Amino acid sequence: MEKKIRVGILGATGMVGQRFVTLMDQHPWFTVTVLAASARSAGRSYEEAVGGRWKMEGPMPDYVKEMPVLNIDEIDRIKDEVDFVFCALNMPKDEIREIEERYAKAEVPVVSNNSAHRWTPDVPMVVPEINDQHFEVIEAQKKRLGTKKGFIAVKPNCSIQSYAPLLTAWLPFEPYQVLATTYQAISGAGKTFEDWPEMKGNIIPYIGGEEEKSEQEPLRLWGEIRNGEIVKSDRMVITSQCIRVPVLNGHTAAVFVKFRKDPTFEELVEAAEAFSGYPQENELPSAPKQFIRYLTEDNRPQVSLDVDYENGMGVSFGRLRRDSLFDWKFVGLSHNTLRGAAGGAVLCAETLVSKGYIG
Repeated sequence: MEKKIRVGILGATGMVGQRFVTLMDQHPWFTVTVLAASARSAGRSYEEAVGGRWKMEGPMPDYVKEMPVLNIDEIDRIKDEVDFVFCALNMPKDEIREIEERYAKAEVPVVSNNSAHRWTPDVPMVVPEINDQHFEVIEAQKKRLGTKKGFIAVKPNCSIQSYAPLLTAWLPFEPYQVLATTYQAISGAGKTFEDWPEMKGNIIPYIGGEEEKSEQEPLRLWGEIRNGEIVKSDRMVITSQCIRVPVLNGHTAAVFVKFRKDPTFEELVEAAEAFSGYPQENELPSAPKQFIRYLTEDNRPQVSLDVDYENGMGVSFGRLRRDSLFDWKFVGLSHNTLRGAAGGAVLCAETLVSKGYIG
């Protein structure tokens, strides 16, 4: 790419915003030209605005330390300094929905980590390996918004990344009933153990809104475009429970599946490990070379050993075995702030660039 694409990060001072900052450091296609946050952070350097709240494992990249933080409401200024923005705002959903539309109507494409627009009928919610074709609905969205290049695209919830890719790889075997219990890391709530000391040695059997997302969002990934809207699939029923556990990064899922066909162990593993999509075919910068891998050891996948597989962009699964009530069961693992959040949004942005929607 001869000239790098200019990127803004909305909500740059929060945990997901910080993850975007680290992922943009030396990205081959993108360069950060705007960091924006709420009014209380605006007007300070990024290092000053973040203060002692840097939550990433490594140090803050030098390239952002002295960058000024702008107010997210300065759209007239920001729109001239970016080619698109990532949205990592932590605000009420109605406020996020409104500000994302304001950016889109100002002809700034928005690639969002937020859930505010996941069920807006003409907003694509995409895992690029699964449903990159849903980006086609952007043309209908632009007609509704009255824009030439402004639009909103989103990625799905982090909790589904550890099992929805596997179910997608197994669609030829016709899965129709799924039970998934997710064991979710505290970074999914934007927390570290310093922020949330009561999570040490503890679990909380409730995460607001997560079970509905875990049950419904995969159905939208498998949906189809009809009359300029995405209509969710009815090919299977998913029920779930979502539990917060004392892990920093990594969402684990224990999953039980019924199939209309009768796949063998070998067929299931082969289909999963061979599964790939648009990012792999087009060698996008953030794409894992092998999206899904199977681990044969009885005690894998483990967060401490496997969460960073393919730089946190791959999915690991293990313990695939027959079940007495369902047909098969397995344990899946994905990195919730990389594949599940900022990294997934970056891969969406790379796909949008590759397809000509951003640039």
